[in-house]
Amino acid sequence: MPKRTKAEAEATREALLDAAEVIFLERGVSRTSLEQIARQAGMTRGAVYWHFKNKSDLFHAMLDRVKMPLRQLLDDVEDPDQPNAPLESLRLATLHALGRLQGPRSRRVHTILLHCSESASDVDILALQDQLACDCYETMVERFEEARDTGTLIDNVEPEIASRMLMSMILGLLHDWLRDPERYDIGDVGPRMLDTFFERISLPSATSSSSGKPAARTK
Repeated sequence: MPKRTKAEAEATREALLDAAEVIFLERGVSRTSLEQIARQAGMTRGAVYWHFKNKSDLFHAMLDRVKMPLRQLLDDVEDPDQPNAPLESLRLATLHALGRLQGPRSRRVHTILLHCSESASDVDILALQDQLACDCYETMVERFEEARDTGTLIDNVEPEIASRMLMSMILGLLHDWLRDPERYDIGDVGPRMLDTFFERISLPSATSSSSGKPAARTK
């Protein structure tokens, strides 16, 4: 049998990940076996083990094909080339993170992670979610502290509370929209929610809405 080319091997790997998305979405992560994924892809279980050590390895590879919103937010906010002030940096990062959700693959994978990932002994999903949330929270606190120190965060909002509020808004919006994406357009509702939040916690001119209007003055 001729040796497979690198392109053929990559195509096989991608086909297995495509199949995993379908089965995970239909059955849930804990009720899906590698054999079922192989059958969905029209391959043998040996093909799965050629590319992935186990189901956890395959699951993480599936996640790597999209950027999780909190991961995207972390990358954007920690970008050394980001010239924006702390609050504007956070606002733009959250908008960018939500914007990535609207592609079909991103929507499927996030639905699997948030709604089809019941506790599974072979995939430590909760640990992954907790680590991302913890890292993101700490980065948010740092940015809100910078905003407080530079006088752009209103005095009666603590950086820790602002971070919890923003985290709750992002995660709550994700959970709600992914249950039924046809109910509303997250590309419209998400930015309006985020702009309202940042306007309420910012001093004048600290940030601006996506429409280009200056932030509302906080009384």
